[in-house]
Amino acid sequence: MELGISTFVETTPDPVTGKVISHAQRLREVAEEIVLADQVGLDVFGVGEHHREDFAASSPAVLLAAAAMQTKRIRMTSAVTVLSSDDPVRVFQDFATLDGLTNGRAEIMAGRGSFIESFPLFGYDLKDYDELFEEKLDLHLTLQKSEKVTWSGKHRPSINNIGIYPRPVQDPLPIWIGSGGNQESVVRAGLLGLPLVLAIIGGSPLHFAPLVELYWKAAEHAGHDLSKLKVASHSHGFVAEDTETAADKFFPSTQYVMNKLGRERGWGPYSRRAFDQARNLEGALYVGDPDTVAEKIIFLRKKVGITRFMLHLPLGTMPHEDVMRAIELFGKEVAPRVREEVAKWEAEQ
Repeated sequence: MELGISTFVETTPDPVTGKVISHAQRLREVAEEIVLADQVGLDVFGVGEHHREDFAASSPAVLLAAAAMQTKRIRMTSAVTVLSSDDPVRVFQDFATLDGLTNGRAEIMAGRGSFIESFPLFGYDLKDYDELFEEKLDLHLTLQKSEKVTWSGKHRPSINNIGIYPRPVQDPLPIWIGSGGNQESVVRAGLLGLPLVLAIIGGSPLHFAPLVELYWKAAEHAGHDLSKLKVASHSHGFVAEDTETAADKFFPSTQYVMNKLGRERGWGPYSRRAFDQARNLEGALYVGDPDTVAEKIIFLRKKVGITRFMLHLPLGTMPHEDVMRAIELFGKEVAPRVREEVAKWEAEQ
């Protein structure tokens, strides 16, 4: 069972003071958070790509590389790379560079993206949303296979026997497929034999169990070695010394973000009642003291089949010292409890 942190490097207004920190400050803070996550023994840190005023990380690989030389064992990944609107060659080169800097600890999490700002920014038409992802994923997987590449497609100029450098330390450089719960994307990941990441950010995580089963069936049908595949979840959460403190600290920024997105996407207002309901054992919020958060992750492993859990924090803007403390508690107290209990349970299966 792998445990890690993901972040979107948000710069929303502080829900208490209304102050907005600069992109530069938040980028430096996240670099410190990555280093701490490594020091407390977490397995992976992910940074999401966005192209909006309220997010600071349009280039996850650069931010991850900034922290890379101060880390020793933690794996580093995008969370996600919006592959549909990016150039797979540049993505491959950026993360192959990160892989060299970390001596084989880089990963890519590729997705279509739930935000669409990158499409007009880089000159793509949203009517090609699905086709772009399929074609660019195909190119990326072709880049993995050989140093010299020959490829042609509809949305990018052809490549005719050209070398792609640098080559990564890992062969292949891991690429995960990110999904919000779409059956088609889950099946695609399984058929391709690629690890899967599910964004479990609402409702009951138990509803994702059939999708995990579908993934394994697709991978088995395609003849892949199931022992080499993984299923991860990305879920919002926060850890503090006691559960009520965790909830009270995490709610204001969570409410701000959910209401902001709600206005953009037509959702209703986000209430404290909805927040508290999502903190129960079968809810999608992992907020509480170390025992509470550990119990929920263990439940997720046993009931849904998740083999990597990524705690997404903060949601919105929170004090840097609170985020650092949450990472420390997650690494030093939550992770050991989860690993011990899961190891015992797996040994009995």
